[in-house]
Amino acid sequence: MSDVVGGVVVQAYRFALDPTPAQNRDLHRHAGAGRFAFNWALAAVRANLDQRAAERTYGLDGEQLTPALGWTLPSLRRAWNTAKPQVAPWWGQCSKEAFNTGLDGLARALGNWSASRSGRRAGPRVGFPRFRSRRRVTPSVRFTTGTIRVEDTRHHVTLPRLGRIRTHESTRKLARRLHAGTARIMSATVRHTAGRWHVSFTVQVTRTVRTPARPHATVGVDVGIANLAVLSTGQLVPNPSHLTRAQGRLRTAARTLSRRQGPDRRTGQQPSRRWQQAKTRLARAHARVANLRADGLHKLSTTLAVTYGTIVVEDLNVAGMIRNRRLARYIADVGWATLRRQLEYKTTWNGSRLVVADRWFASSKTCSSCGVVRPKLRLRVRIYTCEQCGLSLDRDLNAAINLQQYVARSGRETQNGRGADRETTLVVAGGSEATTLRHHRGG
Repeated sequence: MSDVVGGVVVQAYRFALDPTPAQNRDLHRHAGAGRFAFNWALAAVRANLDQRAAERTYGLDGEQLTPALGWTLPSLRRAWNTAKPQVAPWWGQCSKEAFNTGLDGLARALGNWSASRSGRRAGPRVGFPRFRSRRRVTPSVRFTTGTIRVEDTRHHVTLPRLGRIRTHESTRKLARRLHAGTARIMSATVRHTAGRWHVSFTVQVTRTVRTPARPHATVGVDVGIANLAVLSTGQLVPNPSHLTRAQGRLRTAARTLSRRQGPDRRTGQQPSRRWQQAKTRLARAHARVANLRADGLHKLSTTLAVTYGTIVVEDLNVAGMIRNRRLARYIADVGWATLRRQLEYKTTWNGSRLVVADRWFASSKTCSSCGVVRPKLRLRVRIYTCEQCGLSLDRDLNAAINLQQYVARSGRETQNGRGADRETTLVVAGGSEATTLRHHRGG
């Protein structure tokens, strides 16, 4: 595989940490400081809004109102720096980045709420930010300034105010790029999930785009539930069903957690140590399922990106499909959206390209031999049989072959079919002879 000149991309490197008990307390202290700053700033914003609303009921307007408190990060930071000696006299025990993490989170939340309220943000409505609870929020802190370094030992990282922390795994992949001068650390985020701290470095990487092994080959990828993916070459990638296999272990861990003495906000009851241990075991069981799923999807997407020059996938309506209560768990377990997201950036790294077929392209109903489209094809029918030419083959393989032929049939080579002015020529069976149907976007 030959290398060609590439570009600069932003990439993340994530490593598990093994902090000492003292460092573990410091990490929780920094995460708590960010949560405290978030709640303080949110209380100040709400009080300011309530005060201005009350003054309007008195007939005041314009300059007579109490000055509005800015929602941007600089405005919130100025207000915090003014009030922190009184509200948080212990602020010097933590890095300023801890408080900045909470203020930045609130600024983003308020911005999203405002944009959603005015219609400038698409998607579901975003509610007004709520106060963060210590038990319901994932502890995290983000560092953008100060000493952020990967040590030469490749088993330690250095973070501001926290010092040198040992990593559970080697950092050689990132260390090699840093020593070669092809990477620059922009920030570091420490997060506590499944009973373990992880550090994620946001790195600016200079990558060399590679040429795939078969640059002129096109492969269609049809994703499913019985098989994770079916390639137009006939290769089947079985679905490991990690969540289904782990159901027994997850059920046992959840039942054990329910029998322990947990927290009760009404009475102020604190959770027992055994409840906390059971909660950690359940979280680790879920984390194992997520890690196994991510590992399989990474291997599949990497294999496709480094092998084929063109990869064609479908634009699936996963949000609509997951409403089927009988299939929702299985659809969520395979991770179709994650596979597509990984293909989007890995194809750019390896010199290949990703083509997303239009959502209304009838890949399963179309005959891959003669192009005849069946008017209806039920989900339980797993063998596609063409009444026009007699073709009989697996339903998913037929869809994958149609995806492989998609670029040639559509006459365009766009990366995303949504909103594009493109025509897709298909043959539809109807009456005594086949007719041609053209799908016009937007018509």
